[in-house]
Amino acid sequence: MGNRTIVPFGPQHPVLPEPIHLDLVLEDETVVEAIPRIGYVHRGLEKLVEKRDFQQYTFVAERICGICSFMHGMGYCMSVESIMGAEIPERAKFLRTIWAEFSRLHSHLMWLGLLADAFGFESLFMQSWKLREQVLDVFEETTGGRVIFSVCDIGGVRKDINKETLHKILEVLDRMEKELKEIAAVFINDSTVKLRTRGVGKLSKQAAFDLGALGPMARASGIEMDMRTQGYAAYGKLDFKPIIDEEGDCYARTRVRIGEMFQAMDLIRQCIRLMPEGDIKVKVTGSPKGEYFTRLEQPRGEVLYYVKANGTKFLDRVRVRTPTFANVPALLETLKNCSLADVPILILTIDPCISCTER
Repeated sequence: MGNRTIVPFGPQHPVLPEPIHLDLVLEDETVVEAIPRIGYVHRGLEKLVEKRDFQQYTFVAERICGICSFMHGMGYCMSVESIMGAEIPERAKFLRTIWAEFSRLHSHLMWLGLLADAFGFESLFMQSWKLREQVLDVFEETTGGRVIFSVCDIGGVRKDINKETLHKILEVLDRMEKELKEIAAVFINDSTVKLRTRGVGKLSKQAAFDLGALGPMARASGIEMDMRTQGYAAYGKLDFKPIIDEEGDCYARTRVRIGEMFQAMDLIRQCIRLMPEGDIKVKVTGSPKGEYFTRLEQPRGEVLYYVKANGTKFLDRVRVRTPTFANVPALLETLKNCSLADVPILILTIDPCISCTER
């Protein structure tokens, strides 16, 4: 055994936009162990159920994370609606699905840009984020916001999307798909990308299962698990299958996320084609009493929402289990025996959202 050195990675790092802290135990340039420190930022959002009533808490839930904000609000609303037995209108389900898939596009494009930046491909980073701006423009036109949208509400949604705007969204998707194909071709075919990702950070199917990996991290290791197949919102009426790969390395995780971006565009098109007429919200009266678990698929994987209500306007408990937190054990496994130079890329392959993890 050679001399061991402990090198701190983070909490601030050029590749990562959020604070993540790992203590890397090195032998020469090889990582033999990684020790995570979770809790650099804590905002106490779950504690706020004592001060904000169950209607107001919708806005708090959205602020768990700016990237996944819509899906956080959606998960919370679905939990409360299930406790109260509220059946939301079909049109609201389709609108929620459109915004959820645009959130997936937004998140994956941001991740793709950061991965390009980690390779040193600055122009590719700019192209990915330029494409992401088109998603944010759609959000701004349909919800009024670019980060926090506040359109998901208990009983449905607060805003509708008219036919003219839906047609415009289809045109935006056609334009985006063409540009994304050009960018994706670099990530899939470029020899430099393959050199840095193929065979790096391999996670076997069994290891992914044992360590509880979620989302693209699990699907890239051959685990066909996607909460959207449960059929919540409008997903039960859409035609799709989870994007999976068998290799379990960084390259496979890149392929899965790129595949999911094209799939998200297809799902949005299906929603627009099948969009029913009707109301976008039902009136919800009274206060919730009971408890409920909601599982839905965020860009990074399965998120759990647990809500416990006591019949008053203030909830007893809201608990969120985010996919980044669940993917940390799998990340630590991939870091073992890797090169120090590969650490930033390996961390990016779980697409860490520290804002979600440190609530």
